Amino acid sequence: MWRMIRIVLLGLALVSALPAAAQQWAFRDTDARLDRAQVRAATTGQTLVFYDDGQSRYSAGGSYSYTYAGGATAYGRYEIRQDGTVCIAFRNGFGRCDRYVRNAGRLILLTEKGERFPVRP
Repeated sequence: MWRMIRIVLLGLALVSALPAAAQQWAFRDTDARLDRAQVRAATTGQTLVFYDDGQSRYSAGGSYSYTYAGGATAYGRYEIRQDGTVCIAFRNGFGRCDRYVRNAGRLILLTEKGERFPVRP
């Protein structure tokens, strides 16, 4: 019985460590990492459109919205951290952090999960 409890507790400890490990961004050698000022210039007051037709809107006041291709929209607030990481706190209680890079002249969003989403020019 105690052995089973220890295994469960160990599993929970490993799962709780995953978000920290997830921020080991999947940078490529050819990625130019954007710093805070560069991210601010690329996002603040802008609507970024992705190839799946999703749209990220970053207001100058810190409000954020993501409109899915189907039309539904998720709202929240964003902050750009010193290292250029963009963290979003959604109204529904969820949150995420992303990074932006430039690669071959293209702006690309990197997620904590290792996904890459190029922004349309």
